[in-house]
Amino acid sequence: MELFEQRMALCRDVAEFKIATGKPVYDGRREKEKLEAVRSQAHGEFNRQGVYELFSQLMTVSRKYQYRLLAEHGMYQDTGFTMVEALKRDGVRIVYQGVEGAYSHCAALQYFGEEADVYHVPFFEDALVEVEEGRADYAVLPIENSSAGAVSDNYDNLVKHNLYIVAETQVAVNHCLLGLPGARLSDIRQVYSHPQALMQSSQYLNEHRQWQQISAANTAGAAKQVLAEKDKSHAAVASEISAKLYGLQVLERGINHNKDNVTRFIILCKEPVYRKDAGKVSICFEGLHKSGSLYNMLGNFIYNDVNMVMIESRPIEGRSWEYRFFVDVEGSLSDGGIRNALKGISEEAVSMRILGNY
Repeated sequence: MELFEQRMALCRDVAEFKIATGKPVYDGRREKEKLEAVRSQAHGEFNRQGVYELFSQLMTVSRKYQYRLLAEHGMYQDTGFTMVEALKRDGVRIVYQGVEGAYSHCAALQYFGEEADVYHVPFFEDALVEVEEGRADYAVLPIENSSAGAVSDNYDNLVKHNLYIVAETQVAVNHCLLGLPGARLSDIRQVYSHPQALMQSSQYLNEHRQWQQISAANTAGAAKQVLAEKDKSHAAVASEISAKLYGLQVLERGINHNKDNVTRFIILCKEPVYRKDAGKVSICFEGLHKSGSLYNMLGNFIYNDVNMVMIESRPIEGRSWEYRFFVDVEGSLSDGGIRNALKGISEEAVSMRILGNY
């Protein structure tokens, strides 16, 4: 214990030196040299690995302490975000992917109000481009479903486009089986819907093995397709709103097996802003492709008493078996602990980006 506390006192001296000179806290090359040096002094393979892990952890603790001391001197991570009292809502246009009656349409109206100026585009990425090029002020995109999991394409789209999450809303999912007027369950041979809707209704659909399940771009589009084809053997898995919009008959209600099924939608805009009452921060980062890299970066949350509520990984294009991580934590960019944790991650990551605070 005494040796540890002596070491922490030395860490304070090192931090003060780095504050005075502007040197970075993390020096990966130097740490690697020191770790190899202590490994070479140990006897036996087990001890060599053990002492390497021990000193790796000591150095991690040292870095976290130094980041905290830097924060006490006002040397926080520059987030580039601006706090606002409220998001702009008057005279704004909102874009969503799909067609009228899609759950994204419901999410847009739920957040912005029934009289909101909303319009739709065919693909998720199209919605982001609409905002980037100034034709829309906000885009509404699904990001996660409580039973089917992440909407992976949209995690990738967040990286490809320079937009920011400023809000979120949740829509309860209640899938119905829709058919043409006069159709009966015994008529059905093909069922269209978005892959996630088919997955969320798989228990019901698998009771009808004779039905062919066919993927569609979205649930409301599937309903529209059934109407256009005018074939009583075709049905769609979609919302009851879609049935009303397209004049279809509800053959079965509530066919999704998880009755607490909810889809989380994010609201994106061009400006890096966050509301004063924001309580969740989303980031993405790439770590070094080596043992312990993710563990060490997530340690920045532990040492700053920040609660992580979600982590998702996506493969990095063009780099086999390497991954980008998406993380949600509780807090605001105005919180010292959050800013300190982000500074630690940004120093140690290959790259890090703040996706939003909302």
